[in-house]
Amino acid sequence: ACTGIENIDEAITLLEQNNWDLVAAINGVIPQENGILQSEYGGGETLHGPAYGPTSHSTAASSTPSSSSAFRHVVPSRQIVERQPRMLDFRVEYRDRNVDVVLEDSSTVGDIKHILENELQIPASKMLLKGWKTGDVDDSTVLKSLHLPKNNSLYVLTPDLPPPSSSHSGALQESLNQNFMLIVTHREVQREYNLNFSGSSTIQEVKRNVYDLTSIPVRHQLWEGWPSSATDDSMTLAVSGLTFPCHRLTVGRRSSPVQTREQSEEQCTDVHMVSDSDGDDFEDATEFGVDDGEMFGVASSALRKSPMMPENAENEGDALLQFTAEFSSRYGDCHPVYFIGSLEAAFQEAFYGKARDRKLLAIYLHHDESVLTNVFCSQMLCAESIVSYLSQNFITWAWDMTKEANRARFLTMCTRHFGSVVAQTIRTQKTDQFPLFLIIMGKRSSNEVLNVIQGNTTVDELMMRLMAAMEIFSAQQQEDIKDEDEREARENVKREQDEAYRISLEADRAKREAQEREMAEQFRLEQIRKEQEEEREAIRLSLEQSLPPEPKEESTESVSKLRIRTPSGEFFERRFLASSKLQVVFDFVASKGYPWEEYKLLGTFPRRDVTQLDPNKSLLEVKLYPQETLFLEAKE
Repeated sequence: ACTGIENIDEAITLLEQNNWDLVAAINGVIPQENGILQSEYGGGETLHGPAYGPTSHSTAASSTPSSSSAFRHVVPSRQIVERQPRMLDFRVEYRDRNVDVVLEDSSTVGDIKHILENELQIPASKMLLKGWKTGDVDDSTVLKSLHLPKNNSLYVLTPDLPPPSSSHSGALQESLNQNFMLIVTHREVQREYNLNFSGSSTIQEVKRNVYDLTSIPVRHQLWEGWPSSATDDSMTLAVSGLTFPCHRLTVGRRSSPVQTREQSEEQCTDVHMVSDSDGDDFEDATEFGVDDGEMFGVASSALRKSPMMPENAENEGDALLQFTAEFSSRYGDCHPVYFIGSLEAAFQEAFYGKARDRKLLAIYLHHDESVLTNVFCSQMLCAESIVSYLSQNFITWAWDMTKEANRARFLTMCTRHFGSVVAQTIRTQKTDQFPLFLIIMGKRSSNEVLNVIQGNTTVDELMMRLMAAMEIFSAQQQEDIKDEDEREARENVKREQDEAYRISLEADRAKREAQEREMAEQFRLEQIRKEQEEEREAIRLSLEQSLPPEPKEESTESVSKLRIRTPSGEFFERRFLASSKLQVVFDFVASKGYPWEEYKLLGTFPRRDVTQLDPNKSLLEVKLYPQETLFLEAKE
């Protein structure tokens, strides 16, 4: 009535963007220059109530028969305080950069371009600002007229500018022009759809097209296969990380949470009211969380007979597998991810990794006979905020306390791990106080129970208690990280010292081995030298013994007297028969340690190399008679 919006999908989208705050949603779309939105009841107080429901609608209608709405536009006056400007956040992507822009909703698209012009150093006239959900806009468009959510994602194209040298930017532009084949499997009917989309299409456009094919509204679609980088429905397929040219996805209908009988009757009435007013714009009752059993006042949980967990299960992992499957069948797929394994394995996963990877342990104790179980599971434990918070910060383990054998088994485990006090606390809990949610923090020597949350709580209270436990855990974790870093630093220093010591030992060993090799080589050479000397000495002695006896001075035969000078300046003399061969002189010189292979025997007048003469000639023939002075010179 206030906004003129008749499309239920658009209305619910606006409510979701404003966290189901009705007044904030309406204030986001009505023209603000006409005045602020107020309630007709209670003067200037704002009406707070459920975003959608028969109670508030009927109350407003009965209280003011002359008005069809509980809200009206108030004429501006000096007594009315003007509404604070609404701030919009934009994340603008350009090639390999992201720029965050915050503006009032009274600004224009051109104001965004001027800010980007300073940030990106690109003329505003060259920019094409894309990603608007309402289609292309011009620079004079006021942001308020686009009815934008608080957080928005846009991207800039510059077709008139030359492409950058970066291969990444060129690849992005190329991806925007490519066509992606999406093979979408409808889980419930096991049917595949082959859909072609351009890279500039958004994820939201894909989901709307799938709605036309499967009749599953966007808000009820449960997807599998989107890349982890696809975090925003306004993101284009080119930058979402899809596999090119073909990518497989699976879609199904999100399971409706189990509701109480009173809620079912209330929502059933609401659906009939909507159907009577405009049946074409609304969906069937099951899309509002009401199934056939609830429509007739019978809770569907009463029809289920399968136990959450088998009695006397030998393996805790198998018991947890059945618990998870039964939990999903009762309350839908949006639930905490339960750790499959024993309680000891859950401790190991949560507490005994690196300090940065440790988490709190949440133990969910289920009881089918408690009147609070269905409400706690469907409305609190399966709330998206709780599920997301638990998956990020907790390891969640579950146990069914309905059967006495399973209850006794858990109490035994509880006594062993937490002590008798905690076990007695759980033992004294009455059935109607279940389910229980235990928050466990691992310490160096023991495991501490930080909190025991009973089933009679709310989503906000549950979230607050989980956050309070996380604050305690984070403080302890920071100390553990500091201690672990210091220990790793000490170990790194020790490793470096050990490595340096090892390198030093290897260097010393290499040096010692080199010295040993050098000594061995010297010893080998010395041995060779000694052998050579011994060999030479043996040859010398042999030559010395083979020399003919020296003739006497008074010999009647012709005698030649030779005086030989050594390189060191010494002289030695000997008499030879003039008829002796020159070889005898060579042997004599060699017997003194000067072999003719290494030394030359030179004459003085005339200067000549005697070693070049024929050794078989006599001394008389080579004119070394009656006496001659020779000197030895080493050959080159």
